[in-house]
Amino acid sequence: MLIRNATMADVAAVAEVERLCFPASEAATEEELRDRIAAYADCFWLLFENDRLVSFIDGMATDERDLRDEMYADASLHREKGRWQMIFGLNTVPECRRRGYAAMLVGRLSEDARKRGRLGMVLTCKEKLVPYYASLGFVDEGISSSTHGNVAWHQMRLTFENHE
Repeated sequence: MLIRNATMADVAAVAEVERLCFPASEAATEEELRDRIAAYADCFWLLFENDRLVSFIDGMATDERDLRDEMYADASLHREKGRWQMIFGLNTVPECRRRGYAAMLVGRLSEDARKRGRLGMVLTCKEKLVPYYASLGFVDEGISSSTHGNVAWHQMRLTFENHE
């Protein structure tokens, strides 16, 4: 198993994992994923099993407290020294789920975000995933203003120790 940052050479594989994990109305396009990797590859972690990409986590940094729909499509909103680490996607191909890969990636992104002085991490998820993210330390802040993919999303936040 290998965890590393994404590169432009990974775009097609990342797009395929995204397609396997999300319905078309919610999935990032290959172009959006390319833009994200170009803007913040250091906030884009890939997990490989036997040289095959099976899971990834990505998101930009910002000084805004809440995740807005515009952030998904506009990688230029990333702020290198942003106070909050947003999480746009935590994807694991279906046949590799329940192996702890998603939790490993959340841990890696959390470690990096702490080193960069961020206050914490923010994500949105569907109601059925609220207990999973709560088990990783995220607190449910209720229904988000997000209408991404015409779905109801819960905003969840993990605030690092010694902050807010």
